[in-house]
Amino acid sequence: MAKQTKAMLVGSIGAGKSTLTNALLGRKVKAVKTQSLVYYDWIVDTPGEYIENPLFYKNIMATALEVTHVLYLQDATNLKTIFPPGFSTGFNKLPIGVVTKSDAEIANVEEAIRQLRRVIPYGPIIISSSVTGVGLKEIKGLVECHTMTEMKEYVEGINIAEIIFI
Repeated sequence: MAKQTKAMLVGSIGAGKSTLTNALLGRKVKAVKTQSLVYYDWIVDTPGEYIENPLFYKNIMATALEVTHVLYLQDATNLKTIFPPGFSTGFNKLPIGVVTKSDAEIANVEEAIRQLRRVIPYGPIIISSSVTGVGLKEIKGLVECHTMTEMKEYVEGINIAEIIFI
């Protein structure tokens, strides 16, 4: 990624953080349960426990100091969210909402977007699939942006259905 951008992925256990990490990096390995922070190139993969248990929020906050972007993952097959409303506003980092598992038979993409809108009051939301590759290029493009204005212009410039800006 250009100019030292780095993204941290946060989401519930099983939301697809490690699978998305592997897909974004072109790694052809099976995702395994993340037990601790894992640094890969421009991505920091976090354990789901860090976001599911408020006692671990300090770990997320400390790790956020090392990144430029935070990707908030919402599994489209899980109707509940673990993020408190406005959670992204607690970090002085560029937020990106990512709907994962959008290709699953039981996916409810609209509900996942609704959940992410509660977490990210302002910013992009991408519908993605680590299996089909939908949204991966756009996630990389957003992480290359250095400001919210750049991200908004990027989204407006590509104008595809899998990405919205709220």
